[in-house]
Amino acid sequence: MKKLLLAAAAVLVAATPTFAGDLPARRTSPYYAPAQVAGPLFNWTGFYIGGHAGWGWGSAFGLDPSGYLLGLQAGYNFQLAGAFLAGIETDISFTGIDDKGGGATFGVDYLGTVRGRLGYVVDRVLFYGAGGLAYGRGDLEMASLSNKQTHYGWTIGGGVEAMIAPNVTARLEYLYADLGKETYTIAVAPGTARVGYDTSILRMGMNYKF
Repeated sequence: MKKLLLAAAAVLVAATPTFAGDLPARRTSPYYAPAQVAGPLFNWTGFYIGGHAGWGWGSAFGLDPSGYLLGLQAGYNFQLAGAFLAGIETDISFTGIDDKGGGATFGVDYLGTVRGRLGYVVDRVLFYGAGGLAYGRGDLEMASLSNKQTHYGWTIGGGVEAMIAPNVTARLEYLYADLGKETYTIAVAPGTARVGYDTSILRMGMNYKF
């Protein structure tokens, strides 16, 4: 009997490695699925709309018009492969920009732009540059004679924008705009004047992304 028990034990010991080798590896078991890699929490792609407020200062007709801006903007961003972003935006600002001197007053009723944007995304923060078309309506007044003209030109600038919630962003932006020259009627000879207008704009804004 003792010899029989020893022989059975030897058979079990010899068979154990073979059986263990046939066991499925833990990593391939359906009960141990590989960890899922989470996608980015903040995605910049989509339409957005928002508002802004800021200050503008510049030069026109020998004056230095400056003042507040309040307005709206809307646009579309497309987050490219990697960390790059492309987009387009339009905005319009109603302003209190003006200055007076030498018997003349020059003011700006509104300013607007249509700009392309290129940026680099670092998680929830976007650094971007922008440029495109600028336009605005100036108002030149001399000796109670007021004349308004619409200017067209170009703008360039950039800013930083942060996503403070999955659908809400806040930004700080600087733009320079050259709106070219337009012919105004004035109260002194020769009766008209070519007036150029350029401006710098610093503004803060918030957007809601759909």
